Amino acid sequence: MSEHIVVGVDIGTTKVCAVVAATDELDRVNILGMGLASSKGLSRGVVVNIDKTVVAIQEAIEEASRAAGVEVREVIVGIAGDHVQSFQSRGVITIREGEITARDVQRLLEDTTHVAMPADREILHVIPQEFIVDGQDGVKEPVGMSGVRLEANVHIITGLVTAARNIYRCIEKAGYYVSDIVLEPIASSEAVLHPEEKEIGVALVDIGGGTTDIAVFEGGTIRHTAVVAIAGNQVTDDIRKGLGLLRDQAEQLKRQFGVALVDLVKDDPLISIPGIAGKPEKTISQSTLAQIIQPRVEEMLEIIGIEIKRSGYARHLSAGIVLTGGGSLIPGTAELAEEILGLDARIGRPLGVAGGLAEEVSQPQFATGVGLVLHGLAQQKEGVRLLSGQRIAPGEKLFSRIFDRMKMWFQEL
Repeated sequence: MSEHIVVGVDIGTTKVCAVVAATDELDRVNILGMGLASSKGLSRGVVVNIDKTVVAIQEAIEEASRAAGVEVREVIVGIAGDHVQSFQSRGVITIREGEITARDVQRLLEDTTHVAMPADREILHVIPQEFIVDGQDGVKEPVGMSGVRLEANVHIITGLVTAARNIYRCIEKAGYYVSDIVLEPIASSEAVLHPEEKEIGVALVDIGGGTTDIAVFEGGTIRHTAVVAIAGNQVTDDIRKGLGLLRDQAEQLKRQFGVALVDLVKDDPLISIPGIAGKPEKTISQSTLAQIIQPRVEEMLEIIGIEIKRSGYARHLSAGIVLTGGGSLIPGTAELAEEILGLDARIGRPLGVAGGLAEEVSQPQFATGVGLVLHGLAQQKEGVRLLSGQRIAPGEKLFSRIFDRMKMWFQEL
């Protein structure tokens, strides 16, 4: 596979999405292929059935590779689920040579990971918040500076070892290698957020099928991450139980007629629902459907509000909130978010792609898949090799690879 072609695989609770992308001579990102498969092997973002997940991965990647006309051997994969946790850490080292080198930065970042952590968890990402040189804070790029004491505040994201291991196992059983694993809200942010939004403060909310991923940005970097287990499937289940429908019927009803804010229903059209087990069809109004959907979306937004407050950056979100993912497609979600959270809200669609199937992936449900390939292409541009062709053993400590990538990145500065 060409060095400038990357493949991202979003393994979601309701779908597996594979995206093949490459950059052209003008450095524009072109979407070469896209594949979708129904996902039935996950629950709340975590693999619960290996075989079903493998089949879905194979279907999605094969469809994407046929459209792109390339052979896929390695992929960048997303990870989510309510097992994901994050915390802040701080480290400090002394500088012997007087000038800070990339090796010093690596040593410092390693120091920040020396924290008590359960044996069943591993580090997914170590994200520097700021560096402090001899008491001078606010430093973003310390390499080359003079100093004798270097400190760093970092944001550490962890996940269950078994969850990551099962993702690796599924990809490998499907016949591919994992070149990188990325937290899904970080990937989505690559696709739907403007750099200016990250600078002045924004909360990204990716509403999937099984989980809702939250990432808070300020000052150009990520400040807080969280995953909550209320998402689109809970809305579907409420419709199913409230109206006595099959799950597929409830999902179709949500997608076709669902509204998250009762006040937005106009003319209140009647909706016919086929009867089950020989029973006659029944009719409901769209406002009745909205009355089922709105309380669950309100609950989800209230939990999101709690997470944003926990981040400590609730008053710093000048760009408001950006909603993405398939769950954000219910009309009225952004308006309800503004009402509940008191922040400006917009629906985030993938940005930064120029050609090929760009139009086909321009919807919120493809934000993570597009974000994964943008993440991979950005790393290639920065000179970070994505471990091409190397087999990553399930359960291997991920932070050893993170430090290798960071060291190479700082060498490029």
